[in-house]
Amino acid sequence: MSALLKAATCRRTPKCGRLDMAGRRPYRTAVFTGLIEEVGSVLCIRKSDGGAQLQVAAAAIAQKIDIGDSVAVNGCCLTISARRAGQLTFDLLGETLDRTNLKALRPDSLVNLELALPADGRVGGHFVQGHIDCAARILAFEQSGADHRLEVELPSEFAHYVTRKGPIAINGISFTVAEVSLTSLTVWIIPYTKRHTNLDRAQVGDLLNLEFDILAKYIEKMLPPRAQ
Repeated sequence: MSALLKAATCRRTPKCGRLDMAGRRPYRTAVFTGLIEEVGSVLCIRKSDGGAQLQVAAAAIAQKIDIGDSVAVNGCCLTISARRAGQLTFDLLGETLDRTNLKALRPDSLVNLELALPADGRVGGHFVQGHIDCAARILAFEQSGADHRLEVELPSEFAHYVTRKGPIAINGISFTVAEVSLTSLTVWIIPYTKRHTNLDRAQVGDLLNLEFDILAKYIEKMLPPRAQ
């Protein structure tokens, strides 16, 4: 197993932002692979001045995890604050609501769920951190034969992270970019992926969470600053 995978998956169910007994933030992080394990249903979302509390029905995943474990919800890494009878509760920061499509959730909304990748797990998609870069709207969602073509707006400040045949996570799903322009990116969706994710209900105008490739971000960091 690669050193990168071992370092990123310190234990079977890493924590997102959890503090240790001394109140310090441990040097561990969750990592995901972009393969959705269950589609949950929102029970309620209670918003407050500083954030929100999200409750999701997820019968399968709820049996496999504990309070404090990490779950990607529409691709956003969240920590379970409570669990009971097939229900999961998450506390959301204001920053999370501002940056993701979780702010648009309503009762009965569907959310993509993925457990953190265990150290001995298979990377079926690509490395996904669960750190959403932005939420972007669907520009086109069209069927072509058995498949669907999905075009999503691409904010200019993130366009340099996207390349044809490169990876991208959309609502937590690992995709390969098929087309890219100055203002949008396009992926193709096979029938299995559409049926087994919340893209089955997606419509033009909906917000989707985007996470761009971590390798592209590190390369950008190592290169000299770009000319403005």
